[in-house]
Amino acid sequence: MSIQVGKNAPEFSGEAVVPGGEFKNIKLSDYKGKWVVLFFYPLDFTFVCPTEITSFNKHYNEFKEAGAEVIGASIDSVFSHLAWINNGLGKLDFPLLSDITKTISRDYGILLEDQGVALRGTFIIDPDGKLRSAVVNDTNTGRNVAETLRTMKAMQTGELTPCGWNPGEDTLGKA
Repeated sequence: MSIQVGKNAPEFSGEAVVPGGEFKNIKLSDYKGKWVVLFFYPLDFTFVCPTEITSFNKHYNEFKEAGAEVIGASIDSVFSHLAWINNGLGKLDFPLLSDITKTISRDYGILLEDQGVALRGTFIIDPDGKLRSAVVNDTNTGRNVAETLRTMKAMQTGELTPCGWNPGEDTLGKA
């Protein structure tokens, strides 16, 4: 599947570890009417990944206040996710989705087929299910969660925003 900004984001469905440690099936359509930040990371129990997951958790309330939900995903099982939460990550305020079949990673165009893991993909999806941003890093380079939040907030203005724009600053007006 080819994914393109401005088009509908690929629908997904899968089992996740939700806040509180329960397993639950979630799908993109569950979040209709909300902004969604879907981020992929290569594997549980690695070095860079926990720094990103805990950063998304640290910023979670800011995403929530902006009307967004955060979903983390990797090719690991829900059992691996839960073990990592309980033995390293600590309490998370957002779900970790299992993509053990690698279907979601493949649909979003970030699966490294030869390695069987996902790249560090960050996807911002608007309340209508349209993909508004896709940023992909190699597996060894962590992302900047504050930049993801800033980018989403710029998109939420519905206006043109200049380079380096931050919430509260003037925009360039309507497109």
